[in-house]
Amino acid sequence: MRNWKLLITCSLLSMPGKPDCQAAADRWRDQVLDEKIRTVLLYREGWNLSYPVIRLNSGDRLVLDFDLLSDSPETYYYSFIHCDRDWNESPVFPTDYIDGLQEDQIEDYKQSFNTTVSYYHYRLAFPGERMKPRIAGNYILKVYITGNPDKPVITKRFMITDESAGISGNVTRPLAGESYNTGQQVNFTVSFPGLKVSDAGKEIRPVVLQNGKWYDAKYDLKPDLVNSNELRFGTLSQDNIFPGGNEYRYFDIRSIHYQTEYIRKIDFSENRYHVFLTPSENREFKPYFFDRDLNGNYYVAVKEGKTMETDADYLYVYFTVPSANKLEGGELYVSGALANWEFNNTNRMIYDQSKGEYQCSMLLKQGWYNFEYIFIKDDEEPGGPSAFEGNHFETENDYLILIYYRKPGDRYDSVVAASVIKSTGQQVK
Repeated sequence: MRNWKLLITCSLLSMPGKPDCQAAADRWRDQVLDEKIRTVLLYREGWNLSYPVIRLNSGDRLVLDFDLLSDSPETYYYSFIHCDRDWNESPVFPTDYIDGLQEDQIEDYKQSFNTTVSYYHYRLAFPGERMKPRIAGNYILKVYITGNPDKPVITKRFMITDESAGISGNVTRPLAGESYNTGQQVNFTVSFPGLKVSDAGKEIRPVVLQNGKWYDAKYDLKPDLVNSNELRFGTLSQDNIFPGGNEYRYFDIRSIHYQTEYIRKIDFSENRYHVFLTPSENREFKPYFFDRDLNGNYYVAVKEGKTMETDADYLYVYFTVPSANKLEGGELYVSGALANWEFNNTNRMIYDQSKGEYQCSMLLKQGWYNFEYIFIKDDEEPGGPSAFEGNHFETENDYLILIYYRKPGDRYDSVVAASVIKSTGQQVK
């Protein structure tokens, strides 16, 4: 067995900086701020691969799942924070956007059963009778230990729409140009016959996300056509073109007894399971090949158990990318929902000169996972995949379109419409 102890130690102890609540309030984002908390998922009830968007006063609910790796439980509370379109805290009082309690306890938790890693699984479904949002817009779900609201352990974004506008659209291959073979153009129309809009180009603001990722979302798109109750985006602008990327890589660790595709070896040592993936090939210059994926997401599942939330074990998963030389001017990361779409020491790959490969280990719960490799240049923000993955106009992707509206005199942005458009042509509410 390879000497991976250093990587394991880094993945457990080298966590990103933990900003306090005041620093985070400048711009809230999805974060897990306690190294003992893993497998944090937020989705619409009934569909665990959905985006965290619900309709105001509709009966829709969101579900938060997470695990605390510990032999004893902790008492957690949660609250909501209303944010503007850019995820800065809105200048409105909690009583203006929350009906009921200002905070509440997460009461549903269960201990893991017959696992090598002990944990408690927590589940929260909201809105509930004791606490519910009153207005549409961006929200942060903040989870914290009893008595420590200024030191959250989890912050997760979610959106509530009042559906006072509508969206229709499609995804096309860009016109001839540098993105012709590698990009995808998102075209859409926003209709708002029921809104009082005096300057639609300024008061109606869309945001577009590819596969739910916020780090490369498209802001400040300009409409190509403005009518009295309709805006059209996409036909004339280049700003709505995304890199197509590639179908995500995947692995299946639902079983600890069978080696599925892309798993080279499963070991049990030091009372832990260790799963070694097949070394990943460079796909940057390879032709496109369709493969059904989860668009970077994952779901928890276990074959040797009955209840996936508490019977699924935690395994060390090892990623390797052969490379004759270390890539200069940046860092390589394992990316996807398995890393909370973040880039830090928990998913940064370490280059081993003696073996001629990049290596990374991650502690993951049993299930089915998507991932990709992203190289981030020094002093640059994360962008679309290119090195190691390639970009193709044929790639199947989801595009989540959010429409924000702030009428003159209002102190906050509302989400008035939300829709998912697939590059294959299907539109999903």
